[in-house]
Amino acid sequence: MVHDLIQRLKTEYSDEGFEELYRLYADRAIRTATAVTGSAASAADVVQETFIRVYRNLGSYDLSRPFDPWFNRILYNECNRYLKKHSRMVPSEISEERDLPSETDTYDFDRHGEVYEMVQRLDDEHRIPVILKYLNDFAEKDIADMMELNVNTVKSRLFRARKKLKEWMLQKRGGNQHGT
Repeated sequence: MVHDLIQRLKTEYSDEGFEELYRLYADRAIRTATAVTGSAASAADVVQETFIRVYRNLGSYDLSRPFDPWFNRILYNECNRYLKKHSRMVPSEISEERDLPSETDTYDFDRHGEVYEMVQRLDDEHRIPVILKYLNDFAEKDIADMMELNVNTVKSRLFRARKKLKEWMLQKRGGNQHGT
């Protein structure tokens, strides 16, 4: 379905076709960008830029390759571009000034708010693979391709992130790793 849509858009652009592409990818893109940037407003900007770049570069997209990794790479690059541009303004820890997803968001971070806040405290190197793996259900190989890393590096970062999250959860509950 997506392949046919992309092929049609490459052959003859139409607003309706691009709108269909947007509907297919926007929710997941916004969910990912919100988790990466920590802000629903920033995520909207990132996703808008992502779709602009998709539109501009659709002509160079290779139809023999899957579309999802190509799209996700553009989204990942836009998230990185945003984080670099706003690095001085984005706090490394969760704070009240930081926009977290609102109650009206279609995805349910509130149900896992404590974990979400802890994930946001991770540095980008560890936070982004966790988001891609556990929020978007990407395989380690896909994450490695997107981030231009070795698969073992991604696995290592995921391992370290899970270890850090476990430590923080145990500290929050007043225990230690040995259950005391």
